[in-house]
Amino acid sequence: MNDPPSVSKRTTAINRNDGGDGGSQTSRIAVQVLQGRWFSLFASFLIMAGAGATYLFGIYSKDIKTTLRYDQTTLNLIGFFKDVGSSVGVVSGLIAEVTPTWCLLLIGAAVNFTGYFMIWLAVTNRIPNPRVWHMCMYMCIAANAQNFENTGVLVTTLRNFPENRGVVLGLLKGFTGLSGAIMTQIYLAVYGDDSKAVILLIAWLPAALSVAFVYTIREINGPKVKEYYNGNELRVFYRFLYVSIVLALFIMAMTIAQKMVVFSPAGYASSCSVVCFLLFAPLFISIKQELAILKKTNQEEIRVSEVITIHGLDHDQESSLNDLNLKPKSKLSCFEIIFLNKPERGEDYSILQALLSVDMIILYVVTFCGLGTSFTAVDNLGQIGESLGYPRKSISTFVSLLSIWNYFGRIFSGFVSEHLLVKYKFPRPLMMTLVLFLSCIGHFLIAFPFSGSVYIASIIIGFSFGAQLPLIFAIVSELFGLKRFSTLFNCAQLGGPVGSYILNVRVTGPWYDREAMKVLERSGLDRSSVKELVCIGKACYKWSFMMLGGVCCIGALATLVLVTRTREFYNGDIYSKFKEQKGVAKIEDSQLG
Repeated sequence: MNDPPSVSKRTTAINRNDGGDGGSQTSRIAVQVLQGRWFSLFASFLIMAGAGATYLFGIYSKDIKTTLRYDQTTLNLIGFFKDVGSSVGVVSGLIAEVTPTWCLLLIGAAVNFTGYFMIWLAVTNRIPNPRVWHMCMYMCIAANAQNFENTGVLVTTLRNFPENRGVVLGLLKGFTGLSGAIMTQIYLAVYGDDSKAVILLIAWLPAALSVAFVYTIREINGPKVKEYYNGNELRVFYRFLYVSIVLALFIMAMTIAQKMVVFSPAGYASSCSVVCFLLFAPLFISIKQELAILKKTNQEEIRVSEVITIHGLDHDQESSLNDLNLKPKSKLSCFEIIFLNKPERGEDYSILQALLSVDMIILYVVTFCGLGTSFTAVDNLGQIGESLGYPRKSISTFVSLLSIWNYFGRIFSGFVSEHLLVKYKFPRPLMMTLVLFLSCIGHFLIAFPFSGSVYIASIIIGFSFGAQLPLIFAIVSELFGLKRFSTLFNCAQLGGPVGSYILNVRVTGPWYDREAMKVLERSGLDRSSVKELVCIGKACYKWSFMMLGGVCCIGALATLVLVTRTREFYNGDIYSKFKEQKGVAKIEDSQLG
């Protein structure tokens, strides 16, 4: 038997002469910070903090309904197209396969501004009243921008930090969950209590953030520093977590205070200033980490390229090795490659291998039940509060609470599921089971309301809704690999808009309108005599949300099937290949140092 081929590495180095030039040192530090992956992570936080504009639909949906004289079914149809736009990210995923990240961010910025600006023009009567399909198209275009931002940021950051994917997903999606509450504080400070103005705000602000950091979000293969092989990376993520928790708690405190006390314009401006400061606090952590890397890196010599050369094979052996690798693949049919010759779980699947697998089909069912019911609850939150007699300010409070607890759900599912997985081999699909059963409780609280129950339901639904997305994305990355992650995670959530259409447009909206018509008939009025069809009472959402709770329970049972199928996989070390790669890099660094 021939000895295995030996591997040697040739490293090219550049000698640097500092010359004691303070200006040169300052510029070098600035370049290290701006080109580092920690600054890229900070920029990712800001972009994701502006990427949750779809969660503000409950604030301005009333304006769309009143201004354009829609009934609840029509409004829910627009809400459905919002869910379609925000969930169908296959286009952005496929574009990400062939274009750099900056292209995705620019497309997302253009799409975001175009969609929301057209909605703002329609609601403020600056253009003639659009047809319903026009509004559906505008909403779908605007919401689809979220996919370009998600794809560009999530895929790039996961590849920069592959061994802490649950934590990274929790943080990034956590900032998205906070986005609605952050935007609410900003629009109150800038525009006052003008809910139409929030549409203009979410048109230009997220687009501006994407353009500002368009070249910052990218895959970074910077110098490897020994310190980051011993768990320090995770400690840095916890620092970001603490800052984000402070931000969430402050916004929650302001939300409660603004409900109890009338704030002046100066009060809103002060609150907004603190929010902005906390948003930029992660910048200082990022700078500190980049300076630590600069300090530990050899200032006289840095690696700029690596060439791996394989020795020990002559020409004939190389040819036979290539034939060995190619021939088996050439003999397999397309059917065999997709269905019979799939990689092991955790390895890189092709797009078709993943999409047609049983595991992905189960995830479709889970997203249909989980995201579909959550989308329906979020889209109807404003009308739920109105039907139960809550004032308009309380409805804004519901939206803020849902957004804040959406954040806590994402952080919880990211950090806690990662900790339980690494320490106790607790599978992520089982965490999804618990989250969906919790969501059932929130839906039943709306179906059987009591005094203050909508506040509790907003917290529960927001938390469970937020927890679902990081878990789904992490499960996809773990089962099917990172190579095609940009397309696969967008495909995995396709069940969400389908569930939203069936449960929201076909069930919840018509039931609301039917109950509203009963109220009109009891009053002796007809539909043409009223400007807006409004339902008041517990019956408006009772039966539809009982159904939502039942569907959500079905989704929880489906995740138990996935738990059974993946039990052996999660009992192993799913990060072993990344540890092996880092172990090789650590040996190489020690040889260079």
